[in-house]
Amino acid sequence: MRKLKQILLRAVLALAGFMAGSANAQYGNLGFAQLPQVDGGKISLFYPTLAAEAPVRQGPFEFSWAAEAPPSFGNGRLIVISHGSGGSPWVHMDLARVLVRRGFAVAFPQHQGDNVVDASSPGPASWAKRPLEVSHAIDAVASYPPLSNLVSTDRVGVFGGSAGGHTALSLAGGAWSPARFRDHCEKHLREDFSSCVGFTTLLRNDGFDSLKLWLARLVIAWRFKDETLQRHTDPRIQAAVAMVPFAADFDPASLAEPKIPLGLVIASKDVNQVPQFHAEAVAKVCEPRCEIILRLPEGGHGAMLSPMPPLAPGSVAQALLSDPPGFDRATAVPAVHQGIADFFAQHLLPQR
Repeated sequence: MRKLKQILLRAVLALAGFMAGSANAQYGNLGFAQLPQVDGGKISLFYPTLAAEAPVRQGPFEFSWAAEAPPSFGNGRLIVISHGSGGSPWVHMDLARVLVRRGFAVAFPQHQGDNVVDASSPGPASWAKRPLEVSHAIDAVASYPPLSNLVSTDRVGVFGGSAGGHTALSLAGGAWSPARFRDHCEKHLREDFSSCVGFTTLLRNDGFDSLKLWLARLVIAWRFKDETLQRHTDPRIQAAVAMVPFAADFDPASLAEPKIPLGLVIASKDVNQVPQFHAEAVAKVCEPRCEIILRLPEGGHGAMLSPMPPLAPGSVAQALLSDPPGFDRATAVPAVHQGIADFFAQHLLPQR
């Protein structure tokens, strides 16, 4: 009987997806719940609901959603969003709303040791754990009674930006190692400095640059020696999108033929993950087996963030995340969100 119910559920979900297909349907309001995470923290979950939204505040942001509201029927698919280093769900809320309006449920795991409240272990230490945390988020949604009968987790999508883009590439079949990270930074430290040292400091073309480069090389060589290729895929994940990803530590051969449909969003003026070493390098090896969803000729690393968090004047974050002059955020960012939603609809929903 249970197997029959599962077959009927998949049939109903498939019919709903077929009906939504290319219609770009609207699925009501934004519901919100938080689920416990296996390793601590919370999974933030968004989904379609018919309940009325109410204003809420999260840190510096003002949103509206219907907390703990009963879900309504969407398109039956789940998207997991992997936030960037030191990130949170709140800087991806505009994308989450677009996806929910298209019928998707959206889950944000809190990546341990690399989030807005705990940034103690960013970089390779976090990258090794992130894909498994995505899998745990899928498990949590599948076990959440209000949604478990409305969302099938056999065809899940993953989106990530920056460090989250690294997560998405891993789940698309990419293999990387800490030693490859070290090798990239030893070779291209000056040209790709922030990728190697994070948001700790900048090169400022002054007398301290030589000291910063020397110290960075010393620390990187000491910390990142492991040559073991890291891999983690999940058969439930059937499409992935990586935006402005950190990608220089991947074995190119592992991304030449992605295991699942892979979309890329490239910001040509990204100074945090310089495209020639990261997103463009991935595109070079995987096209035409992957898809460039959008290239943003005037976009920077912060194009993945919407809403944009407040950036302290003169800070490293401002230098690395601020929109370059000439970037039309009001037009470009919504186009990115629609392109991502279209990609997932194409690859996760039944087509006419």
